Amino acid sequence: MRKRLVLLLATVSGVAVGNVYFPQSLTPAVAAGLHVSPGGAATVITAAQAGYTAGLFLLVPLGDRVPVRRLLPTLLVVTGLGLLAASLAPGLPVLVALSLVIGTSTVVAPIIGPFVAGLVPASRQGVTNGLLLSGSTGGMLLARTVSGYLASWWSWRVPYALAGILMLGLAAVAGRALPMVGPATAQPYPRLLASPVRLLFCMPDLRRSCLYQATIFGGFSAVWACVALLLTGPHYGFDARAVGLLALVNAGTMIATPMAGRLVDRHGPDVVNLVCAGGVLLSAGLLALGSLPPLVLGTLVLDMAMQSGMTANQVRIYGLSSGARSRLNTAYMTCAYAGGAAGSWLGLHGYAAFGWGGVCALVAALAAIPGGALLRRTAKARSAAPGASETPSAPIR
Repeated sequence: MRKRLVLLLATVSGVAVGNVYFPQSLTPAVAAGLHVSPGGAATVITAAQAGYTAGLFLLVPLGDRVPVRRLLPTLLVVTGLGLLAASLAPGLPVLVALSLVIGTSTVVAPIIGPFVAGLVPASRQGVTNGLLLSGSTGGMLLARTVSGYLASWWSWRVPYALAGILMLGLAAVAGRALPMVGPATAQPYPRLLASPVRLLFCMPDLRRSCLYQATIFGGFSAVWACVALLLTGPHYGFDARAVGLLALVNAGTMIATPMAGRLVDRHGPDVVNLVCAGGVLLSAGLLALGSLPPLVLGTLVLDMAMQSGMTANQVRIYGLSSGARSRLNTAYMTCAYAGGAAGSWLGLHGYAAFGWGGVCALVAALAAIPGGALLRRTAKARSAAPGASETPSAPIR
């Protein structure tokens, strides 16, 4: 692939992913602007993540059936119009409903990943996927930072309006730049929807990739759903810009994901997954210390571990079948974002009941699940006969 096309697709992924994350910086501003409680305003975050999960299940499988050159611009236009409508929402119920629609249609990043995987050699899967995830990370960080400042200077409505205009502009550019690649399957839509469930049942490596990312992403989402409440609460007393600055500090994640991709290409996904689980446990300890420097460092370690683990897991699943990458990614990402939505919900309730310490304990407990599973797998592999390894499944159409 041409490097310019990879950079364009990384940019599109970043802007699209940012639509799910920029509301995390707007919770206090939405609460004040719509005269609702901060907890009520935080439902916008959960609605966007729940919609994203629905889009993963309902729309991403179409990446195997519909040419991406047509599918991608269509989704970008729908998302752009939804964001513009959200900027005019008269109340919280309408904003929550539109957030659900925006989350559902903004699933272009998990369509781009399998599309690019089919155009690069196996030896470059890790580093290329890492570059795409760097774009997503950049979008995530900039979205939080810029939206926090815009909300402080003007209104929470301004980030929605600007994001909508940007999505419509990218739709026009992507429609011209993407190559026309034929679909990988001619299955009807109902069979496409059923296929990810079937793949989950028949592919153990897919199931464990889902488990690893769902738990890690659940902890990540719990932290970022609650950190705005922590920073703007009585303990710190900051405004919404502080959340954006905290996110911007984590720009080091954009460097970590290509490096993680190279490590995956050299040493395999399991090694990187195990390091990432340890990183999340370390971040939970740092976050629990309570003061500002460990909070900054803890979120940085958490972001790096989550994104690096995503790179490892996606390289593993893309190697399972060349003809079903979008459906494999559907199963994987649906589980991951279901874990993220659950993590946001548990984090908000844990924060309400136990404070910030409850959120940190939740992160540690979730990280221990993949960490323990990987340690057991490593011990079993050492006792097994030499040469045992993951075996890719046969192509699926």
